[in-house]
Amino acid sequence: MSENKDPHVTQPGQSVEGVKFVYDFTEGNKDLKDLLGGKGANLAEMTNLGFPVPPGFTITTEACKTYLDSGEEPAALRDEVSAHLDALEAKMGKKLGQADNPLLVSVRSGAKFSMPGMMDTVLNIGLSDKSVQGLARQAGDDRFAWDSYRRLIQMFGKTVLGVDGDLFEEALEKAKEAKKVTVDTELEAADLKKLVTRFKKIVKTETGRDFPQDPREQMDLAIRAVFDSWNGDRAKLYRRQERIPHDLGTAVNVCSMVFGNLGPDSGTGVAFTRDPASGHQGVYGDYLQNAQGEDVVAGIRNTVPLADLEKIDKRSYDQLMQIMETLENHYKDLCDIEFTIERGQLWMLQTRVGKRTAGAAFRIATQLVDQGLIDEAEALTRVNGAQLAQLMFPRFDENTKVAQVGRGIAASPGAAVGKAVFDSYTAVKWSRSGEKVILIRRETNPDDLDGMIAAEGILTSRGGKTSHAAVVARGMGKTCVCGAEELEVDTKRRRMTVPGGHVVEEGDVISIDGSSGKVYLGEVPVVPSPVVEYFEGRMHPGADDADELVEAVHRMMSFADRKRRLRVRANADNAEDALRARRFGAQGIGLCRTEHMFLGDRRELVERLILADTEAEREESLKELLPLQKQDFVELFEAMDGLPVTVRLLDPPLHEFLPDITELSVRVALAESRQEPHENELRLLQAVHRLHEQNPMLGLRGVRLGLVIPGLFTMQVRAIAEAAAERKGAKGDPRAEIMIPLVGTVQELEIVRDEADKVIAEVQEATGTELKLSIGTMIELPRAALTAGQIAEAAEFFSFGTNDLTQTVWGFSRDDVEASFFTAYLEKGIFGVSPFETIDKDGVGSLVKSAAKAGRETRPDLKLGVCGEHGGDPESVHFFHEVGLDYVSCSPFRIPVARLEAGRAAVTSKGSDHR
Repeated sequence: MSENKDPHVTQPGQSVEGVKFVYDFTEGNKDLKDLLGGKGANLAEMTNLGFPVPPGFTITTEACKTYLDSGEEPAALRDEVSAHLDALEAKMGKKLGQADNPLLVSVRSGAKFSMPGMMDTVLNIGLSDKSVQGLARQAGDDRFAWDSYRRLIQMFGKTVLGVDGDLFEEALEKAKEAKKVTVDTELEAADLKKLVTRFKKIVKTETGRDFPQDPREQMDLAIRAVFDSWNGDRAKLYRRQERIPHDLGTAVNVCSMVFGNLGPDSGTGVAFTRDPASGHQGVYGDYLQNAQGEDVVAGIRNTVPLADLEKIDKRSYDQLMQIMETLENHYKDLCDIEFTIERGQLWMLQTRVGKRTAGAAFRIATQLVDQGLIDEAEALTRVNGAQLAQLMFPRFDENTKVAQVGRGIAASPGAAVGKAVFDSYTAVKWSRSGEKVILIRRETNPDDLDGMIAAEGILTSRGGKTSHAAVVARGMGKTCVCGAEELEVDTKRRRMTVPGGHVVEEGDVISIDGSSGKVYLGEVPVVPSPVVEYFEGRMHPGADDADELVEAVHRMMSFADRKRRLRVRANADNAEDALRARRFGAQGIGLCRTEHMFLGDRRELVERLILADTEAEREESLKELLPLQKQDFVELFEAMDGLPVTVRLLDPPLHEFLPDITELSVRVALAESRQEPHENELRLLQAVHRLHEQNPMLGLRGVRLGLVIPGLFTMQVRAIAEAAAERKGAKGDPRAEIMIPLVGTVQELEIVRDEADKVIAEVQEATGTELKLSIGTMIELPRAALTAGQIAEAAEFFSFGTNDLTQTVWGFSRDDVEASFFTAYLEKGIFGVSPFETIDKDGVGSLVKSAAKAGRETRPDLKLGVCGEHGGDPESVHFFHEVGLDYVSCSPFRIPVARLEAGRAAVTSKGSDHR
């Protein structure tokens, strides 16, 4: 049987005509990052610009991928490397490792995306016992030669041969102790020669082989080590953290060596065209005389500010400043530069678009617009929602010395300090007396809402980023750490045991960091965010108290609002949240969860509704709930006057409104043993047993409740309609939308809609007010998505409930799987990111896309939105833009992020008109 193979894909041990694996620095450019990696592409670009770049060549990422896939290098690679090495030797006038005048090279990694320090680099390749003598004679400096040789053995031994780097460091420290010096530059040539001998013995002892003396063997082994480092643990971890694809591979750059360790007229440094911490323009960087590049990064010796180079070597300094200005104008961004000065000659070793803090990103983007280097659309690509979220939340002082006692899932960013409390009642009580508290629970439920509101932050030992605690906390802008499993929470004894056995009692002060998931024992100082004050309207751009960051954020948000097509709504259940959302820029409410209106003091009414034995009892309970619901909606419509408000009818299973079955059973048993009256508790227990379901999330909830419990949905529809009529009577502009949850078939929606239309008509007639209330549904079941064309016949809008849709598509129980196996799935690469955090485009996303298309084929004016937590996730917002949704809805504190990302999606999308 013959095997079909793609002729354009290089097979192991096979040379494919037309495939080029090695590029000279003169052949590439900055747009070839996929092939040459960021470092190789930028070295080529600087070469093209005429800057002083040491000659060299780049081995492509394609060669790396072939090697990693097969374990063998492409057959053509060795010949290509040899040809380019020959050309390099001819250009330099000396050969690699030549005994009397050696050419030395560095071998460096360079992936498409910057991964600083994650992969391998080896300097001074070509040195051997013979060539070190030639280098010394050519340089006229024995110390320099032997210092370079010991560096090669140390780096090669650690990165290529796998020797424990501490062994070399310990030998170096002993050499300095013997010489009674503190820095390696004080070691003389004789000392370094002895150190080389010691280093070679370490290599022999640890590997069973001598340090290789053949310079080509050194280079080939180093190239292979760089390839292998792509799959090193630290590289894989970094890619997971930064969400860099694992299949890109790394390029390898072979570059002729220039030396910063030739004496005081030599050195090495790192420079930035702007301050990467603040974004301010100026001279930023570090310089180190008589050193090689790794000395700066490792912090072995103290550097001097880059500005001091002007006094040390003004000629090189002036040349560097000119190059930096050219690079920034050429790349139109902050550039990060590595350079070496060899006896007064400046050499450029690397440039890349520099990493920066979130604040610097916003400042630099607006500065570049003001300089005319980029336009508003390009500026939006230079910042992102994750950076904005960082700027919005208060944060701890990073220099804290307070003890860390645990770590969980960073569920809702921010920094919170308070006294530990273990139930909602105590949280509210202490908060009202002026105490700041942290609510600690194993997990939270709707009954904890009051305590969550009262608390500065929430800490749970169970759950994940989409657990109840996490979702509600994000909606309120509360700091939250979930799933801190190493913390043993005992709510009955009101205490928490941390690793090591220390017990946190109720009232002890703790601090939680929702950005990192860290938990501290004691108070960590908090730094407030002026950006939130801006969004809240407490700080105005242009005002005396507004700083540059607020000005930059304001301008970027203005850019985004002008560019975006997607509208942004809020998930909000009360007037207070609605007003906050409006201040944050919400253009309506995309999800009002009416179940939150049934908690607290109204719980007794809900219990009576559930326990009703007769139709009259049920109607009486609904009659008492009606005015309360109506007032809720009046306040909500007033807060969002002139903007749409989508009200979801009751969704969760009714047992959530009843006491816990175990707790209730205990109460009944105790009452019986004491022969105390317990009729009400017994009825409640019977009701709990009657309503008990093995899988309540797939049981009697949503539209099924409205069909099974007469009058429930019609009471809610009447409350909405009467509230809208009252607001119109007060000259308001209510724009209510009624959403039916968990619909799986059009027949369910048709029945509820018919009943709703009758109620609306009755209210119109009774009040003499014309009402325009649209009726739609949540698409949160696979069947609903697959039959969207039919459902659209009865729906005026779809709102995709992507939280439940993700659960039902994947077969996941959201509250269980994140803690049980998601970590393993992320580590194994099954997930790049949790599907509850970012939309699963291939699975859940394909259903959203097809349902949107089918719905609009049936009803071209069908309004489409999303109200799951994905509505505030940056990457998901781009997807929703691409598939043509009209709006996203998210928690109030994520609205600015969604606004920014909607603007970014508009300027980066290939096309957005899907109607």
